[in-house]
Parts: sequence; C-alpha cells; structure tokens
Amino acid sequence: MKKANIGLIGLAVMGENLVMNMESKGFTVAVFNRTVEKVDKFVSGRAAGKNIIGCHSLQELVDNLETPRKVFMMVKAGQAVDSMIEQLLPLLDDGDIIIDGGNSHFPDTIRRTEYVESKGKLYIGTGVSGGEEGALKGPSMMPGGSPAAWPHVKDIFQSICAKVEDGSACCDWVGENGAGHFVKMVHNGIEYGDMQLICEAYQLMRDLLGLSDDEMHEVFKAWNKTELDSYLIEITRDILAFKDTDGQPIVEKILDTAGQKGTGKWTGIAALDEGVPLTLIGEAVFARCLSAMKEERVTAARAFGRTVPAYQGDKAELIEAIRQALYASKIISYAQGYTLMRSAAKTYGWNLNYGGIALMWRGGCIIRSVFLGKIKEAYDANPELSNLLLDPYFKETIEKLVPAWRKVVAAAVTHGVPAPAMTSALSYFDGYTTERLPANLLQAQRDYFGAHTYERLDAPRGEFFHTNWTGHGGDTAASTYNA
Repeated sequence: MKKANIGLIGLAVMGENLVMNMESKGFTVAVFNRTVEKVDKFVSGRAAGKNIIGCHSLQELVDNLETPRKVFMMVKAGQAVDSMIEQLLPLLDDGDIIIDGGNSHFPDTIRRTEYVESKGKLYIGTGVSGGEEGALKGPSMMPGGSPAAWPHVKDIFQSICAKVEDGSACCDWVGENGAGHFVKMVHNGIEYGDMQLICEAYQLMRDLLGLSDDEMHEVFKAWNKTELDSYLIEITRDILAFKDTDGQPIVEKILDTAGQKGTGKWTGIAALDEGVPLTLIGEAVFARCLSAMKEERVTAARAFGRTVPAYQGDKAELIEAIRQALYASKIISYAQGYTLMRSAAKTYGWNLNYGGIALMWRGGCIIRSVFLGKIKEAYDANPELSNLLLDPYFKETIEKLVPAWRKVVAAAVTHGVPAPAMTSALSYFDGYTTERLPANLLQAQRDYFGAHTYERLDAPRGEFFHTNWTGHGGDTAASTYNA
C-alpha cells in the first residue's frame, strides 16, 4: 500500500482545508482526529475518492507515513500541543519531524524545539495565515525550528502556499527554533494595527463627515485601486455594501465590542521585553480592550453628553487626507514591526531574511497588500536597514503624507473622534525624527529621587554622573540598579 507523504492531526476547519490543499497538489495525506468520528465523516465526505488515508489512532497514522515521517499538528495552542508531542515521541524514529501549525507562543516553540531535538527528532513551528480560505487555496506560511527538517518539508509547504505574480512562494525558512512563530506573531500584531487604522478611517467618515455606508463603500472601493490595495481594504469595501434582510447595512447592527485571541497582546509584550516602541499595535490592542467595556462606555457617554460637531471644511479633501493618513500610519506600523523583529533576531540569535518575510506576507495572508512589495525592495536593497522610514522610497513617501496626516489627527482631536492608532503613529514619527527629546529631564528626575545617574552631552557615552540635588543626599549613586 502506498504510504502518505505527510500526516495531519486535527480536522477542524483549518486542518481539513490544509489536507484538501495538500492532496490537490499531488501529496498523499494520512489524517487523524482525537474524536475519530470526524475522521470517518471527513474520509467518506469531502475526502471521498481522494489520496487521503483515514486513521483511527496515532500508531496507525505513524505506520502510514513514509520516512522521515512528517506529522503536522493543527491542534489548539497551549497544553494540547505539549500533550500531543508526548504521545507522538515514543511512536517516532530518530530524524522524524513534528510540525506545529497552530498559533503557538514563540517561547513555547523555542522550548519544544530543544526538547524534541533532545529526543533525536526534528521540530518545526510554522505560522499559517490566511484563514480557512487561505488554508484551502494557498496560505502564507512562516516555518522555523530545526533547520535540518526544512529540506524534507520544503516541497510540500511551497507547493500548497500562496504565490505572487512572478510565481514566488509565500513561504520560506524563517530561522531557528521559535523564529517562525515569532514572525507569525508580529504578522498578527500588524494585522491588529491595519484593522484598527481602517476602523478609525471608517469612524471619521461616519461620525465626523456623516457619510452613509454606501458612500463609504465607494470610498474604500476607490482606495483599493491606490497604494492601499490590500485584502483588508477589499473586505471592508464588501462589508459596507452588505445589507441585512431589511435592506439596512448589516455592519451597523453589529455590537461594537471586539474580541481577540491574544497574538496582538503577545506582540506588545514582546516589544516591551525588547524595549522597542511598538506604539501603534499597542494602541490597537488597547482599542479592542476599550471596546469591550461597552456598558461602561454607554454610561460615560451619557454622563458627558458629548456630540461631534459638524465638519465645516471640504469633505472630499478630508476623505483624501484620511486616505493619506491611513497610508502613513500603516507605514509606521510595519516600521515598528520590523524593528521588533530585528531586535528579537539579535536576542535569540535568529538570522532573519527581512525581504523574504515581506514576500511571505505578499500573498495568502490577512495582511497581504501591494505595499509589501515596496518593503521587500527596501530590505533587498539594504538588508541592514535599521528602520523602514530611512529607506529612500518610504522617506520620500512619508514626507509627502505628513501634511494630510497632521490635518486628520488635528480634526479627530478637535472634533472628539477617537483615533488612537493614527495619533500614536504620528507621535512616534515626531519622536523618532526629533534630535533632542525631553528624556534629559526624565534622567534628572530619576537621579534626583533614586540616584540612578545620567550621561552628559559634554562627556563620552558610557560615563555616568550623579548630582547631589538637595545638598543633603550624599554622593552615593545606584550604579547597579535600574528602574
């Protein structure tokens, strides 16, 4: 009997669709699910007549795989992954490969790679983006883990993933241990930022300019033919045109409290750990948290009784300014995300290919957009680029967008329309491009109350000073204490 090229565990929507995708590209797939009825239902239903082998136990799955065995887990992140690894290890031979395709937290993937390798096996943690449609038709995939495993899965991964215009696959090896899941986490953080920016543009047009959903549908339709051409702008266009059974826009009937699965929060925490200012994505996460406080917001809105005053300027001009502010803020979000990846690469010893990461995100994934091609060009031209804003194309672009960006943020603040992501993005840009920030005063405060010392403009970097600010504090400095 012909053995399967790969095995997959976990027949939820993503798992099923990945199996169908792999089979359609000529691979034989063995499948297992903890609830074995799902296996039978799948094999006799969607998978009927296809090169898919249904298995009723992990042993049967392993027995049906060619060597080195490749077992792809699509199970819930967390304890379920560790549990499945423990069950698989005794059944596998040295050199066999365990793959985690869930949204695992990268420190878990670092730990699991080391553990599985200590048992003589290989491990891959791969980000898979694109939702259920992507899983079926071509996702973006971001694999990392044991480098020795990559040659054995490369053909399968690159066959099933999305392709861009020139045929390049939206999947390549990212780096060691947790690198793949880290890059997927940053991808999700950027996704949070992109979605929040679009929502702020929508709220400005709805609440400040009084546009109808049909009018906003036309705006997003036009925007999708500009530099903003992307999957998220495209679906926003479609959502705004979608009517409920009574002919009213369905989006206006949806409760305004947003959920989250934690990957945006993880991105923010990683940025704090790395000391990287990831302000826009942080604001996007907090905006979701604020949205969840619906009852409190209703009470507060009544208590303050604030109304948005009518906009007196030219509406068409402001709509174009909002488009430019959205694009400028989006550039900041990616610049911050890439800065975080650069910092983490140093911390964890990963050799990340930044242009390659932009290519992986060009197709298949939720943040896919034309704009990512420009990021790839920037890092291909200068792999050591410290910040996207310093690339000639992005520098020139941002300079053109700044006036409109300031106009929109000013209008939002003046009229009381919340725009936390756009506003924080502009503040980051202003801070990043300011030669002298007020941190000199901050260092003086720290030295005053805690003798934390400071460096001086007229002395070499690395030389620290302490001032006896009160005249009775003494000259002892807290050289080893950082707070």
